[in-house]
Amino acid sequence: MKTAIHPFSRRQQMEVGIPYEIHHYRDSYLSEVAMHHHDFYEIYFFLSGKVSYRVENRTYPLQPGDILLISPLELHQPIIAKEKHSYERIVLWVSKSCIDRLSRPDCVLDRCFDIYEPEYTNLLRVDAITRQRISNIMELLHQETYGDAFGSQVASEAALTQLLIELNRQMFYSRSRGRRYEALDPSEAVISKVLSYINENAGDDISLDDLAEQFYISKYHLSREFKRLVGTSPYRYIIQKRLIMAKQLLLAGANPTDAYCHCGFGDYSNFYRAFKAEYGIGPKEFAKEIQKE
Repeated sequence: MKTAIHPFSRRQQMEVGIPYEIHHYRDSYLSEVAMHHHDFYEIYFFLSGKVSYRVENRTYPLQPGDILLISPLELHQPIIAKEKHSYERIVLWVSKSCIDRLSRPDCVLDRCFDIYEPEYTNLLRVDAITRQRISNIMELLHQETYGDAFGSQVASEAALTQLLIELNRQMFYSRSRGRRYEALDPSEAVISKVLSYINENAGDDISLDDLAEQFYISKYHLSREFKRLVGTSPYRYIIQKRLIMAKQLLLAGANPTDAYCHCGFGDYSNFYRAFKAEYGIGPKEFAKEIQKE
């Protein structure tokens, strides 16, 4: 890749009013990045380093050229080796409204991110020729996004559309061949069921005791394995999932009071504290910011 290297930023939100961002990062050392989620889609193109990537309960040991597709509903976190390695990647963020605008009824461009698709996986591992083609498109997208030549904006969106089409084609092809992540750890099957249960019932009252009883497992063993495989505690995961639900409702136009009532928080003060701690802004302020856009 010949794109300019960007200084790494820990912000996890796009600039206001921008439909997509693309950044090329290279670091010799990074401290831990907390588990998080976005309101937009992420395309992560891994170039070099010693990194595994955790998405929900799946951990992907990455190889140079691997691509991760991450939806707004998925909590994720890079696990970066403590040793000093050159960690290089291209990160593309795209808003849902942007993908909807570029899509057509017969060409839905966010389908490759659909977590409910059969054989769903975040990891796309392609052959060398395809990898170079995707790399070339991302380089063009980067150059046109930050360029000022005639038609740069149109060319940038054309490159983004081409990239999304290519990723969908490759993901469909990969799924048709049955290339998916396989759980090698015996505990992963149980934790995967726990995660599914939480995702389906996050708006209800869920306790660690409830989960242990539901899945016939010691709550101490559940806590330990959940932390090991997901990277956070069951309680913290439930809170983050409830906040994701609330944020999606706010983005859809719900008012904060209605949003919190549907997301399992006992009262508004608990909801407010959790929302502000997670996003640095209160739910009412967040709703006002949405209305300005």
